[in-house]
Amino acid sequence: MKSNNIQRESKEMRRVYRDFLAVEGVKDSSVVAFEADLSGSMATADLKDVLNERYVNVGIMEAQMIGAAAGMSVLGYKPYIHTFGPFATRRVYDQVFLSLAYSKLPATIIGSDAGVSAETNGGTHMPFEDLSLMRAIPHIRLYEVSDDVQFQAVLKETLVGNHLNYIRTIRKNPYPIYEEGENFSEGYKRLRKGKNATIVASGMMVEEALKAADSLAGKGVEVGVIDLFRIKPLNLRLVEELQGAPVVTAENHNVIGGLGGAISELMSEHSPVLVKRVGVQDEFGQVGTSDYLKEIYGLTAETIQNTVQEVLE
Repeated sequence: MKSNNIQRESKEMRRVYRDFLAVEGVKDSSVVAFEADLSGSMATADLKDVLNERYVNVGIMEAQMIGAAAGMSVLGYKPYIHTFGPFATRRVYDQVFLSLAYSKLPATIIGSDAGVSAETNGGTHMPFEDLSLMRAIPHIRLYEVSDDVQFQAVLKETLVGNHLNYIRTIRKNPYPIYEEGENFSEGYKRLRKGKNATIVASGMMVEEALKAADSLAGKGVEVGVIDLFRIKPLNLRLVEELQGAPVVTAENHNVIGGLGGAISELMSEHSPVLVKRVGVQDEFGQVGTSDYLKEIYGLTAETIQNTVQEVLE
């Protein structure tokens, strides 16, 4: 079984977000979009012509943006808030925690340029800690989307219910994993079955996981692959999916507090198995291309493959 046979061009993730707001903002007068001087980066600048006063670029004032979004939420609007991942989490943590979460106000926060996809913006702009921070907020829903089809589906899901959502994404073209019409209601997708071990990955690491599984299959090792795109709340069916064989997690994030931590906590409490985490090993970010940084931090199919072989020894 090959990792992926999707024959289509993927759509830039920022275009998915922009087009979602343009379409839903016309249909639903409660949709309001906030930017913090990154409308050029996220391709949302022309939303002003579509949403009019419901498109607000506050400038480089992220904390004030969260406060304004909270005020709009109080009035019954559906705020969509975008900035780079570290500014959407680390910089505004108190405002998100108190003005939105503690106040039980629904909103959707988009943290773009996830992990090494921040590239030449360097360590100050490279979020390896955003999921860890946001996981600690009570009742929040956390997503890391792996391709454009999934991103569109998750965005549509945010239109219903009164949740505070954080969606972690890259800005540019993802590796295409899904076809249109895929059902994402479970919060995870099993992409490959395997009896020897399971790789649980999110975001750009799903591609690397599939490549690793293909390579291991050539060596006679059957490895499952799960795309865990909703990291909180976890679907408890994952316990059944993962019991009985070692698990390797793979994330474009610090191994502390992110996907690997969530899976380790889940399995240790419900059905203990060996969990080994592939990800950033408690380091800061730095300048570089995504491909270069993936090698530097071990975010590669080769690292995943070696880790699977290690847990099977």
